[in-house]
Amino acid sequence: MNEIKTITAVSKATDPFIASQELYQQLHKENISFVLFYCSSTYALDTLAQTMESTFKGIDIVGCTTAGEVTNHGYEQHSIVAIGFSSQYFAICATLIESMEKFDTVNAQSTINGLIEQCQSKELTVIKNNSFLLTLLDGLSSSEEQFLVTLNSAARAIPHFGGSAGDDISLTKTHVYYCGKFHQNAAIVIMVNTILPFEVFTCHHIKRPTEKLVVTDANPATRTVYELNAEPAALEYAKLLNMELKDLSPEVFSLNPLAVKVGGDYYIRSIQKVNEADLSLTFYCAVDVGIVLTAVEMGDIFSPVIEKLGEISQRYGEPELVLTCDCFLRRLEIEQKGLESKVRQLNTKYNIAGFNTYGEHTNGIHLNQTFTGVYIAGGIDE
Repeated sequence: MNEIKTITAVSKATDPFIASQELYQQLHKENISFVLFYCSSTYALDTLAQTMESTFKGIDIVGCTTAGEVTNHGYEQHSIVAIGFSSQYFAICATLIESMEKFDTVNAQSTINGLIEQCQSKELTVIKNNSFLLTLLDGLSSSEEQFLVTLNSAARAIPHFGGSAGDDISLTKTHVYYCGKFHQNAAIVIMVNTILPFEVFTCHHIKRPTEKLVVTDANPATRTVYELNAEPAALEYAKLLNMELKDLSPEVFSLNPLAVKVGGDYYIRSIQKVNEADLSLTFYCAVDVGIVLTAVEMGDIFSPVIEKLGEISQRYGEPELVLTCDCFLRRLEIEQKGLESKVRQLNTKYNIAGFNTYGEHTNGIHLNQTFTGVYIAGGIDE
């Protein structure tokens, strides 16, 4: 019998009530008991929260705002993508952390313990080797790194991925949704227990390092770098690129990222914006005085993703769903190069859904400019 395991819905309606109704009509199937959604921040969020809560009565639903939506037909914008999960194949529990700053090891332990107990009570399958964690964080919080490290310390080696909420590149307010309300400075931790095979993964398209820049003045609390190589940070970055200061933009940042080397691997620290008042740079990830930022040359943006998903499909078979957190700077690069048709082909082939993020999470690490997610295989139909 070919039962529904997951189902993906999309609404491009701008009216929150109509959008909620359209999503419900697509997702209202037998045994769908949990819905995960990603929405544009251009919606009237208070109204959307109320209509989603009232429309999906009796179904657990969580979500966040985005810097763009990812569907199995390619990129969308100013829309909502939602994924429904069948209780026949998934036991899913979620909890809200109202303040990321106050999250400590005690909170982390109680959070993980509580999620394990809730999932176990659904009696689907054992937790070990059959579960993963998904995090949704306020993407403009400066507490993301500490939150993820703290959560990971209590995660009991359960694989973890996630994404930081966006706001359509306005850089003003990002939100997570839980129990009928959008929250700021908050996090949602979701435990997914499933009888289907899966693999959490991350990949990037860094090709090779080039020039190095030393952070000589910074404020880690605000992720602001004032000086690189003892010069105003924005000026030094523009000089590196042989560009005028006025030409620096998110599109430039996406094609010319800086990275830090940790344990032999490079991790991108994406630039968020130039602060004209003092010519400093604000980043999406943690930065501190003394770290070395390396300019990196980027390779083909699709090859690592195609290779990774191909490898996983050889191990586990055809995908049921690839749930992804895809950095919005990757999207900017793809759009600048006119490669949207390749996204559509890839997303259709692997049934990819998710959102464009302000940062990605994997096993306690905060990343930028990666394609991070979970490959859920279809398994064998009874």
